[in-house]
Amino acid sequence: MPRRSYKFKIGVLALQGDFREHIEMLQSLGVETVEVRLPHHLDGLDGIIIPGGESTSIGRIGERYGLLEPLREWALQGKAMWGTCAGMILMAKDVGMDQPILGVMDITVVRNAFGRQKDSFEVDLEIPALDAISTRREKGKPFHAIFIRAPAISSVGPGVEILATLDDGTIVAAQQGHMLATAFHPELTNDTRFHRYFLEVVRKTR
Repeated sequence: MPRRSYKFKIGVLALQGDFREHIEMLQSLGVETVEVRLPHHLDGLDGIIIPGGESTSIGRIGERYGLLEPLREWALQGKAMWGTCAGMILMAKDVGMDQPILGVMDITVVRNAFGRQKDSFEVDLEIPALDAISTRREKGKPFHAIFIRAPAISSVGPGVEILATLDDGTIVAAQQGHMLATAFHPELTNDTRFHRYFLEVVRKTR
């Protein structure tokens, strides 16, 4: 891991799900973090992560706390946002169901695309985009991805870059400018490359 401190303040949506793991990984990189539960917690942030969990619950709690519209505005203003698993569902423009979403990223997402909790799996993914922030030792190494009752991206719009697919072509990571989405959980590994990649997205949008 590079010996580098990132002078950013990153929020992690802390309504439900595995937000603590994201916070711990960011703090290991020297990043100041904020648990976001109310609209004013967005003030002064450089980027925000929407973690895994249960997307319908996160969306409904977000509505109750008045957070969905501020988060939507955040993305529309070109500020850095990353959704993992349930967070990817919330960011998508189409999830094929009636549930509260942000609808900010031009992707169509299938919920529970691989089955139930018992069908969770792990796989090594080739993700060339990560080489841009990798050390010499890390370059070219696959990323060990953990899928837990995971969604998948069934289609992307013209402005979306596909970052990773499974062997069968299923899309599991994508980027649309300042917005990043992963179907898997980088925060549950010891590999900080995806978090560092997001921090570079943050750097470019500041």
